[in-house]
Amino acid sequence: MLNLDKIDCLLLSELQINARVANAELARRLNLSPPAVHARVRRLEEQELIRGYVALLDRERLGFDMLCFIQITLQLHQPDQVAHFRTTIQQTPEVLECHHVTGEYDYLLKVAVRNRQELEQVVMHKLTPIPGVARIHTSLVFSEIKTSTALPLAGSV
Repeated sequence: MLNLDKIDCLLLSELQINARVANAELARRLNLSPPAVHARVRRLEEQELIRGYVALLDRERLGFDMLCFIQITLQLHQPDQVAHFRTTIQQTPEVLECHHVTGEYDYLLKVAVRNRQELEQVVMHKLTPIPGVARIHTSLVFSEIKTSTALPLAGSV
């Protein structure tokens, strides 16, 4: 971790809650001047601790009612097959996240689709044909108990 002081951690925590908060409001909350807050934010962006700003969308209200976790095992771990698999996954818009993991499976995918037909399309026509895929295991999410993008920084310093 880079040299972050308590104010940096508080600033990052505030931005995780609402990245659109006005600079003047951030300054008030952190008891700093607006130019000091602006300089800190710019430094954190330059250090790539802040990678970007996004709008978090309501998946279900937008019609993506099925959230799934798909575990994938590759037959062989040859560099060209692994590279092809990763490239294909990066180009698959339904895949929200992909993690290379330890254990029984090689990859864990978080996938959002509108319905079971879309899920079938993803599994049968996008994932299964990838060279080297040996096994696919799909789990459907009944309900999300906790969803967060915020890192627990407040107590870091």
